[in-house]
Amino acid sequence: MDGETSCSSWDSDDEYQKFIQKMNPPRVVIDNTSCKNATVVHVDSANKYGILLEVVQVLTELQLIVKKAYISSDGGWFMDVFNVTDQNGQKIMDESVLDEIVKYIHKCLGADSCFLPSRRRSVGVEPSSDYTLIELTGTDRPGLLSEVSAVLTNLECNVVNAEVWTHNKRAAAVMQVTDRKTGLAISDTQRLARIKERLSYVFKGSNRSQDTKTTVTMGITHTERRLHQMMLEDRDYERYDKDRTNVNPTPVVSVVNWLDKDYSVVNIRCKDRPKLLFDTVCTLTDMQYVVFHGSVDSEGPEAYQEYYIRHIDGSPVNSEAERQRVIQCLEAAIERRVSEGLKLELSTGDRVGLLSDVTRIFRENGLTVTRAEVSTRGDKAVNTFYVRDAAGSSAVDLKTLEAIRQEIGQTVLQVKGHPDHRKSPPQESPSRFLFSSLFRPRSLYSLGLIRS
Repeated sequence: MDGETSCSSWDSDDEYQKFIQKMNPPRVVIDNTSCKNATVVHVDSANKYGILLEVVQVLTELQLIVKKAYISSDGGWFMDVFNVTDQNGQKIMDESVLDEIVKYIHKCLGADSCFLPSRRRSVGVEPSSDYTLIELTGTDRPGLLSEVSAVLTNLECNVVNAEVWTHNKRAAAVMQVTDRKTGLAISDTQRLARIKERLSYVFKGSNRSQDTKTTVTMGITHTERRLHQMMLEDRDYERYDKDRTNVNPTPVVSVVNWLDKDYSVVNIRCKDRPKLLFDTVCTLTDMQYVVFHGSVDSEGPEAYQEYYIRHIDGSPVNSEAERQRVIQCLEAAIERRVSEGLKLELSTGDRVGLLSDVTRIFRENGLTVTRAEVSTRGDKAVNTFYVRDAAGSSAVDLKTLEAIRQEIGQTVLQVKGHPDHRKSPPQESPSRFLFSSLFRPRSLYSLGLIRS
């Protein structure tokens, strides 16, 4: 009954927030004159819990780089200023692009936006007939992604999109899969139960640990927000081990209380990188803290972030144990994208079983996938893998890399960021055709050109 009452309260809050937003729609102003190095985006809106994350998420989806930010939401109104550039570090000068930015922000922050109720503990799942959503958390180990992919292929599931994170010996994955035959979401309850059972068995591994979680549903979700939540709920921030020495330099996070104003002041200093602001704001929101004031400066190689926060109950960080927890959670949020390994990019025609074949080849050559981004664009698979060798090093031996590229295809798999790697001429090797003949489906049916 308490759960039902709480849920009803949430829904009431949401309806009230929608009413307030309709009466006070967000105002977005683009300024391209006051700053010579960046486009300035002003966002004013009726204040609500989680709105800062929503704005930062929108800017991230627009692939804008936030160089500076000034945050103020102490009261009923939210007023933020973001200095942004494109992916190349340039101001956005195209008027049509600027118009699209304004329209998209209005659409995402308006009363009819697709954002889910922000007081809910989980991001949640939007119903969809297009994909089956699979969420996995458990202990990381070499070859785990290869085993999961092989199971899904065996169960006639096609991985359309997926993202996998690992941190502190823990792993989390969000996957969107379809039925191999229909190309749509899997709706049969018995089959869904079988998929969940097999994946749970794989994630538990040989130790049969119960410290795993598997869910299989029909729907879509915001993948990166959900991954942060899953790893936070899995308490990956508590599992410190030798892997943390790979984070160089380590982030510096402090939390002190400003008792005169009942704020806790969070200071973060670390190496700058894409999506850093999203990761820290996402974590504070998931820990149910509200940012009332803040500033961000990432114009140099280091990023500086300062937030004045309170818990949603109105109190600052109220104990030493909680202070340490906030610090550890923010450190974990920063590190999840840092200790990644060598970057490999794969681009080729999509087919069922591709992810299983590629990750198996990585495993057979002693590589461990530390993070993966799998996407399908039309009939093309565009995947990014971050890998380490058996010793845990990102300096993978060149002979190993060339052997893998010979097997997969030199024009199909590209190596990014290896200090000793030299680009090979874009030519296909005989083993590339061996790869094609062994693994590529040959019938029109299996290619998806015809359907039952």
